[in-house]
Amino acid sequence: MLARVGLFAAMLAAAGVPLYIHLPRYVTVEMGLSLSTLGAVLLGIRIMDFAQDPALGWLTDRPGVKIRNWAIVGAVGLAVGFWGLFGVQPAASPVYWLVAVLIVIFSSYSLLTILFYAQGVRLAQSGGSDGHYRLAGARETGTVLGILLAAILPSVLGYRGFAAVYAVLVFAAVVSMARVWSRDGAPEAPASLGLRAVLRSKRMRWLLTLGLVNALPVAATSTLFLFFVEDKLKLASAAGIFLLMFFAAAGLSAPIWAYLARRWGAKRVLVGGMTLAIVSFVGVIGLSEGATIGFGVVCVGSGMALGADMVLLPALLSVALDQEELEGGAGFGMWSLVTKLSLAVVAAVLLPLLEQSGFVPGKENDANALQALTFGYAVLPCLLKVAALFLVLALPRSVRGT
Repeated sequence: MLARVGLFAAMLAAAGVPLYIHLPRYVTVEMGLSLSTLGAVLLGIRIMDFAQDPALGWLTDRPGVKIRNWAIVGAVGLAVGFWGLFGVQPAASPVYWLVAVLIVIFSSYSLLTILFYAQGVRLAQSGGSDGHYRLAGARETGTVLGILLAAILPSVLGYRGFAAVYAVLVFAAVVSMARVWSRDGAPEAPASLGLRAVLRSKRMRWLLTLGLVNALPVAATSTLFLFFVEDKLKLASAAGIFLLMFFAAAGLSAPIWAYLARRWGAKRVLVGGMTLAIVSFVGVIGLSEGATIGFGVVCVGSGMALGADMVLLPALLSVALDQEELEGGAGFGMWSLVTKLSLAVVAAVLLPLLEQSGFVPGKENDANALQALTFGYAVLPCLLKVAALFLVLALPRSVRGT
């Protein structure tokens, strides 16, 4: 069962790298759109998500809903959307085409993510007190393997080739999970259903706030990663290697973080992971053109810190949903919403400000533009991660997972 969960997690994760790391450069350089245009498009889609994600959670939580059928719908949308984005060159109106395919992709991705993590809550209930952390370790290890695949294939096969391979991966993941989808173990009390029940919980509100603040630095670095590597460090040929180092560090560390959480408690381990992330962000600030070794060290450190976030935060949320007998769909619908809210903030604020500083992707930029890029990629995420760290230190005892 864990292998099937890992494969599905890999499929979802393989969608994330192109969407959050490659998309900004692909749209601005390959499609010729501006940073402000991209920011406006992403903001508009995120506004749609604000209403859509909780609604999807509510929809899939209803008694009698055929989870397997919804999973098939989401998988078809994801595969078709990726081919439309990277496999088709629109003859005219690239902005409208981009909006259309991104709506399909993000809607499908949201649906599958909510279904998957909600199913994880039900599966982990049979695993004892450590069930959530064991499942999280397996799930997030699969996540990183999918990310590694997505980091390698676009540079080897091109985006069109990646889109074709990804469609096959979607099919394999859906087939493998066909017998796993089940509502067995879902809470039966009607009062526990829906968004309102999730928001009434002080514990859930605290975790969702932490999730939002903690996601902001990840959103900033993901969006600006290729810009920083190619335009600031002038290491375009090494971008794929840096991505592999980053995600390999996250993947290798994921089961270690899960083990440490079971032994020492989630709060202590989260503090350690976030401290490592802050140190890594600080290390980026002083890097100059050609700093291959320095940035490689940063990728390993920040990748390990990401591993802690990937394992522990969803596990804490799962524990809270389980103990308070709340439906997983509504809980992870809200979790998906706050994660996307962070990306909306980055798209709406950071990209236009970067453009106003004079930064142009793929062109020669002056010192002021590159300083703005460094601020957005390293300084601002460092400050945001410090804020997230303080939230973890102030976690109420009932939220700590200890």
